[in-house]
Amino acid sequence: MGEKTEADAVVVGSGLAGLVATYELTQAGKRVIVVDQENRANLGGQAFWSLGGLFLVDSPEQRRLGIKDSPELALQDWLGSAGFDREDQDFWPRQWARAYVDFAATQKRDYLRKLGLKFTPVVGWAERGGGFADGHGNSVPRFHITWGTGPEVVRVFAEPVRRAEQRGLVEFRFRHRVDELIVSDGKAVGVRGRTLEDSDTARGVASSRVETGDFEVRAGAVIVTTGGIGHNHDLIRKNWPTERLGPAPEHMIPGVPAYVDGRMLDIAEKAGANLVNRDRMWHYTEGIHDWNPIWPNHAIRIIPGPSSLWLDADGNRFDPPNFPGFDTNSTMKAILATGYDYSWFVLTQSIIEKEFALSGSEQNPDITEKSVATTAKSRLARGMPGPVKAFADHGVDFVVRDNLPDLVAGMNEIGRGGHIDLQQLERVISARDTQVENGYSKDAQMMAITNARQYLGDKVTRVAKPHRLLDPDHGPLIAVRLNILTRKTLGGVETNLDSQVMRPDGTAFDGLYAAGEVAGFGGGGVHGYNALEGTFLGGCIFSGRAAGRAVARQG
Repeated sequence: MGEKTEADAVVVGSGLAGLVATYELTQAGKRVIVVDQENRANLGGQAFWSLGGLFLVDSPEQRRLGIKDSPELALQDWLGSAGFDREDQDFWPRQWARAYVDFAATQKRDYLRKLGLKFTPVVGWAERGGGFADGHGNSVPRFHITWGTGPEVVRVFAEPVRRAEQRGLVEFRFRHRVDELIVSDGKAVGVRGRTLEDSDTARGVASSRVETGDFEVRAGAVIVTTGGIGHNHDLIRKNWPTERLGPAPEHMIPGVPAYVDGRMLDIAEKAGANLVNRDRMWHYTEGIHDWNPIWPNHAIRIIPGPSSLWLDADGNRFDPPNFPGFDTNSTMKAILATGYDYSWFVLTQSIIEKEFALSGSEQNPDITEKSVATTAKSRLARGMPGPVKAFADHGVDFVVRDNLPDLVAGMNEIGRGGHIDLQQLERVISARDTQVENGYSKDAQMMAITNARQYLGDKVTRVAKPHRLLDPDHGPLIAVRLNILTRKTLGGVETNLDSQVMRPDGTAFDGLYAAGEVAGFGGGGVHGYNALEGTFLGGCIFSGRAAGRAVARQG
């Protein structure tokens, strides 16, 4: 190469994909320098804050619950959800999709189990779909929650990387912000940028951007693993798919820390990388403002069961398949079509006790702390789980009242422009309630609830027994104002199956690799337009693994 190198590879970003790539490199005895603009407290990045859900196909956990899954069914679901329709931009994503589903059905579970990762026994059923067998959604439950949530997913890779650090194979350079990829004779040979002042901020807390100097690192290869654009609302609005989803929301709240800024996308493009599918993104419609925030405007997502009544800002019920937990992008489009950027759940105490889960490791301390006794007590006991009750008591988006008139008054107090009419809402709820005792209900949501309760995991732990919303025995009544929560970037740097970056002319970029969210979790958009959930952490693992192994093979 003609230049002195400090390491076999420099990994930009110390999130999950970066840790996985570094782990694989050190397993091959390679020397790695990891640079990150944040401090060591943020090792593992956004993955640490996750619920730790992982998409697996035909797993022992599924089989024990009587779930009949197969690689063929999973691929049908994936392709039906992805909706790949771009000849050029979807070339590599299509190949990544097939490779990832195969990985999820074969090697993924064993790969993680050997590192010490375990799963809870109940498999979740996320993104239940849009109503057609070959369309969007999971035909069966596939959401495997890590025993230990996101911190455990991070731990199983961080611990061997730290051991490699002690052996001198890994060097972390925190508070190093990359501003440029160094390219020599068409090959990526390093990075340069600015150092930032030392910071002792806690994990997730926004840190200083005061610069203290310059740096440059030369290495045999560069692996970019810097995440997406989830906290950069200006960039989200710039890339927002208005024709497909409607106008970008005026009010958005970030479900990721401030450092998820998307800077490396433009930096990679300026160096010669090809960026694809920039308009594809995955934001949630069930966001609530965190009453105890860690990062600026901290948002939490409700992971709902299917029973809450979902209403627009004026109290109108959404059309099928826009039920809780069914079709995220369809519901996003329906909400934005109303002219408002928020919606409502209306439910009862009985529903919230059983059906409300909050995304995030810190919102699930029982599973995060791997306490069997605490988990059993909190999940099976009557009453709201502690974190949910804290939001009901303190959250600005919650209205809890003993009767419908008071509930409507409370909803109108915090609505952002819409207006709920008491008589209209009473008619909507009463019509729904007439279907509860009818086992042959024509109400599509009631049919979906009945279907969900056929699955043992849902019936026991996730879906409340159907009841009338206006039955005082199941009260009080609860309304939750739902906001648009920004989270995942589904497009990004185009990569081949080795996670090697592609140039606009279709050739591979010598020495440059990308993994995780910056690469659309593989290929520049392995999910297409929709995600099946449990696929983001898995995409970081699969693409980071591919990058680390490919660079290790280069010498």
